[in-house]
Parts: sequence; structure tokens; C-alpha cells
Amino acid sequence: MAKVMPFRGLRPRRDIARDVASPPYDVLSSEEARALAADNPNSFLRVNKAELEFDASASPYGPEVYERSKQNLARLIRENLMIRDTERSFYLYRLTWKERSQTGLVSVTSVDEYNDGIIKKHEHTRPVKVNDRADHIDHLQAQVGPVFSTFRANDELRSLFETIMIADPETAFKADDNVKHEIWVVSDSENIKKIIDTFAKLDSLYIADGHHRSQAASEILRRRREENPSYGADEPANYFLNVLFADDELRILPYNRVVNDLNGHTIDELMKLAEEHFIVNKTDIPVEPDELHSFGIYAGGQWYLLGAKDGSFDAKHPTKSIDASVLADNFIAPLLGIDDPKTDKRIDFIGGIRGVKELVRLVDSGKFKIAFSLYPTSIEQLLNVADAGEVMPPKSTWFEPKLRSGMVVNLLTE
Repeated sequence: MAKVMPFRGLRPRRDIARDVASPPYDVLSSEEARALAADNPNSFLRVNKAELEFDASASPYGPEVYERSKQNLARLIRENLMIRDTERSFYLYRLTWKERSQTGLVSVTSVDEYNDGIIKKHEHTRPVKVNDRADHIDHLQAQVGPVFSTFRANDELRSLFETIMIADPETAFKADDNVKHEIWVVSDSENIKKIIDTFAKLDSLYIADGHHRSQAASEILRRRREENPSYGADEPANYFLNVLFADDELRILPYNRVVNDLNGHTIDELMKLAEEHFIVNKTDIPVEPDELHSFGIYAGGQWYLLGAKDGSFDAKHPTKSIDASVLADNFIAPLLGIDDPKTDKRIDFIGGIRGVKELVRLVDSGKFKIAFSLYPTSIEQLLNVADAGEVMPPKSTWFEPKLRSGMVVNLLTE
């Protein structure tokens, strides 16, 4: 079963929600966050990335940064800019972008179910990032950045959500990126019970984005149980903040690549070598692949369209059939010598939200020598990888639109 629970959310006042809510902490550098929050004292970035209030040389992992985060959250509460609901509630969070909407349930989910694999994952986590978010939670006694998860579409839940959203939202605004954000509070006992009972029929939930936040919640519970072996099952740290969307509503954009050298080859040599595994054609049109196993390459002012040949990958393997793996196994590793894209500093990753124009700009600037455009991974591919207990290729999914942090916060205090 998939356990979802209501909680007393801390939310910004509706009249200032647009000013408070911010992009997630992990999509912005400290410099970008500093610039974005410069003229906004109430930006939630000051809670989620408080290093922006320190000199650029300050470590984002320093205790003084976590303490500043705590102080900034306390000020938002003290000045009634954010107010905690009096009743345990669920929240519906609808994002609308480019005339398409997706609606998620904001709830708390079980850390034990995450540890036991009922909430499935598809990424490895890095201890330094897990400890950062765990230390952040510890200092604030709050989970301020929601995990973004999915479940296989369910008609009963869809109908229930639509019925609830007939009413006007409690909070609604359009952010600078033209994404509309809306929140409905679900506090009546009948709908709460329906939501709990319907989710309990699902076999699994799947993390889409937020593996480090999920693992940080697990780390917090481990610490609590270590400190107090009788730590109760109903204590707040047994749960973590999660927003759950039906899989058929999610949108995944490509996650493109750029590399800063050609590994000693000319571009003509690379294209010749690539013909072992790809059908290669020059084109005057920027390539935004429109089918699986096709790729665009931009180098030396020229676009190329590549199609993977049969036999160059395992079409039945949940991970090796994903285009990020196909490209890595047949081009980026053997021809460019990049065996570990997670650590090799010669490669960088560009979210599809920036389009192929950004690839052209980066290569033409001279900073990079070659760029790759990919077809987006499907949500079904992601679920298959998670079901198989496999790990997705690095940087293979870019979800858009992004949840805003600060829309609903889970305090670990009563």
C-alpha cells in the first residue's frame, strides 16, 4: 500500500505568495539565487539557500548558513507572512504552463515505505548532498523543499481532484516564468478519508525528482531513532513532504549535453567513427529529435542528425535502451573518452527548457566544442527502471514545470 497523510502545512499569505515562493534550491547556483533574491527580502530562497546572504566565499554547508536559514524562516512566521494551518490537511497543487496543467497531492509520505522500496527510486545519492539537506532539516525543524513524485494514473483520484478543484483556489499566482501556481486546501474529513483510502490501493509511488531530499528524510529518522530508540511511529520525522502527480500528467523535456573538446579528433573523424553505430546525415536545420534513438550533434557550425543502428543497444533493457545510455555507450564514452559523466568536468548538461539555441550559443562561444540534443525520456521508461530496481543514466530527465519551494512547508514540531 502507499501511505499518504495530511499535515498542518505552513503556507504564505495569499497576498504575498508570489513574492515568497521560489524556485527549488537545486536548480540555481548560489550566484543565481543571490541575484534573484536581491530585491526581495521575503524570497524563500533566503530559507532554502541562505548562503546568498553571505560572502561568495562562504561554504553553503556551514552551520552559520543553516542558522541563517532558521532565522529567516522564523521571521516569515513571526511577521505572519507565512501561517500554519490549524487542521491537518491535504493540499492540491496545480501547475499550468503552456496551456497544459498537472495536479499533485501535497502530503507527507512514510520514510519507512521509502526505506522498504514501496516508494521507489531510480538514482544514487551523494552523501555530501544528503547530509546538507539533513542538516538543513535538523536546524530548521522543517522540511521546506518538497519531493516530486509520481504514481500510475488512477481514474478515482482524478475524478476526486477535479471535484475538489471546482471551488476557487486558496492561493493563485503566475510566476515570472509564466507558470501558474494554484493551491486548494483539503481539510474536510470525508475527502481526506477518500484520498487516504484510494492511495492505499496503489502498490507503489515513484520519486521523479528529489532523491537527495528523500534520503535526507531517511537520514533524519535514523538520527532520531539513534538518539531515542523508543522514538514513536507517529512522530513527525517518520514522514517527509511529497507532492504526488499522476504519471500521465507529467512533462519531461530533453536533457542535452555539451563537451569542451573533441578528444584529439576532428569533427569529420568523429562522424566517420560514429558510422559504426549510427546513420549520420548532415543537415542545415537545428536538430530537435522527434523520435527515440535519434540525436542531434552541433559542432563547427554544422548540425548532424544521427540515428542509432539496430544492434547498437539492448532495446529490452530498461536502462540501456534509454537514449542517454545509447549516446553514452556508443559515442560519448568510446569516442570522446568520457566514461563517468557524473565526475568528468569536460561534459556539462543543459536542461531542455533552454532549447537547442542554447547549444548553438555555447558551441559558437568557443566554451564547448560539441553539443548533443536528445529525445526526451518518457515517464514510462522511468517507471520501468524503478520497477526493475535499476538506476537511470545520469542527467536523463528534466521535469518542467518545477514546483515552487515555500508553497507548503512541513514543520517537524507541533
